[in-house]
Amino acid sequence: MSLHPAARTTEALLTDCSIQFSRASGPGGQNRNKVETAVILTHTPTGIRAEANERRSQSENREQALFRLRLRLALEVRHPAELEPSELWKSRCRGGKILVNPAHEDFPSLLSEVLDVLKEREDNLAATSAILGCSTTQLVKLLKDEPRAFKALNDRRLTRGLHPLR
Repeated sequence: MSLHPAARTTEALLTDCSIQFSRASGPGGQNRNKVETAVILTHTPTGIRAEANERRSQSENREQALFRLRLRLALEVRHPAELEPSELWKSRCRGGKILVNPAHEDFPSLLSEVLDVLKEREDNLAATSAILGCSTTQLVKLLKDEPRAFKALNDRRLTRGLHPLR
């Protein structure tokens, strides 16, 4: 089965994207106002966009835009879940604990995997944590690291008549 777009390598993901460069406005000196350092990435298959313009370097903005794109893909694109956790998940989940910082490049891939399994298990946290080999507390902690994912889960839980998570 193919990988979730958020989990693809940088090169593979960029082949599915259009890249635009523009000048950033605001403070930052001559370089910011005269050089096209802002980066806008559009994932062509989904139309999801991400941009970055806060850095003075185009390459730094490209990396930030790529991270934001991966995060948006993780949040907005659902993909059929695998039968068992990915190798990345296994490397990041030890002793039932998920070891990842929300700013780390692996975070969007791990988040997408959780959200895909949650969707297939109809937002059942216990079933999802059993499949992924972590505690429900760790699962909720990971989801809280991305407030948009946590809010979306709670919204779905409410529509199913379940209490929201805190």
